[in-house]
Amino acid sequence: MMNNLFELDKNYVAGTYARFPVDLERGSGATYYSASGKEYIDMGTGIGVTAFGACDEEWKNAVISQLNKLSHTSNLYYSEPCVTLAKMLAERTGLKKTFFANSGAEANECAIKVARKYYEDKYNKHGVIITLKNSFHGRTLATLSATGQDKFHELFNPLVSGFVHANANDMSEIKTLCKEHPVCAVMIEIVQGEGGVNALDKSYVQELSAYCNSNDVLLIVDEVQTGNGRTGELYAYMGYGIMPDVVTTAKGLGGGLPIGACMLGEKVENVLTFGTHGSTFGGNPVAAAGAISIISRLNETLLNSVKQKGEYLKNELLNADGVESVTGLGLMLGIKTKKPVKDVVNYCLENGVLVLTAKDKLRLLPPLNISEKELDKAISVIKDALKV
Repeated sequence: MMNNLFELDKNYVAGTYARFPVDLERGSGATYYSASGKEYIDMGTGIGVTAFGACDEEWKNAVISQLNKLSHTSNLYYSEPCVTLAKMLAERTGLKKTFFANSGAEANECAIKVARKYYEDKYNKHGVIITLKNSFHGRTLATLSATGQDKFHELFNPLVSGFVHANANDMSEIKTLCKEHPVCAVMIEIVQGEGGVNALDKSYVQELSAYCNSNDVLLIVDEVQTGNGRTGELYAYMGYGIMPDVVTTAKGLGGGLPIGACMLGEKVENVLTFGTHGSTFGGNPVAAAGAISIISRLNETLLNSVKQKGEYLKNELLNADGVESVTGLGLMLGIKTKKPVKDVVNYCLENGVLVLTAKDKLRLLPPLNISEKELDKAISVIKDALKV
């Protein structure tokens, strides 16, 4: 059956993914099973999506309950789960309003439109957005243009204009670009996930925030991967002591269903007006109900446990044979390996551990509530895989 599935996938699914030879059929928490019954510990959560693991009971019950009421309604009408989720996000972040979409890329598209419209409304001219080199903001044409990695651009020119890229942790370059261009916003990730799981310097982010505030430049923080408890903060920017104008998120917010959110601060809360943006499925009642279940459980106890597990995992790996460095925050870690990372991944798969990569690093994004037993079992396999 497995080989037949691989062949059917090859014949009928667009070949945009270099899939591993693993067929996942079912799962519970951090444990997955293939159709043949092989067991895997999940250290990737679908690239940071299933925050509480596979088939989490509370999330599942919230989704099923909403399915029994209403699965979809047009955004021309009011929907209680959408409003409840928006209220929760505002109360937890201090931001004011949220536009709901279906993905991180769509949330970032919204942020881009908000920044451009804010600048047009106030200054009656087009504004440029600064993003950082090694950033990743999505695969739509605009978010691809915002992404500061040339390898993603090569086959899709001409790109969308209005983006310039600066080196991370270099405030002098930000200031130079602001003198050279009419800059409406700076867009950053606190931890550059696809760029190698590298956390920005705290002093740099704080100086950048102060500079943006003083010069009426919007600060957009892309929390698509870092958000919803992943780094041990509800949103990673909170650990840096700043307040962005716009925050985008997705992935872990939905717990397994597609949802994106563009949260708007006081300066921009009313920039989007009737007809300036929209989404057929954004704020879908079922996806919103699942997200409410996720956000409601991201309390201080859970967030502190994420920090503790992250430190434990980081220390275990820093002392492991075959490791050059460990980067990231909380349960979002990147490991620079001495042997080719592909070899490490293949060993882990063969021995029942699902892992990810980011550039030349091993990337780990386990469930936020992964048990100590599952974590230790995964660490043991990963350490064996890392040995030179």
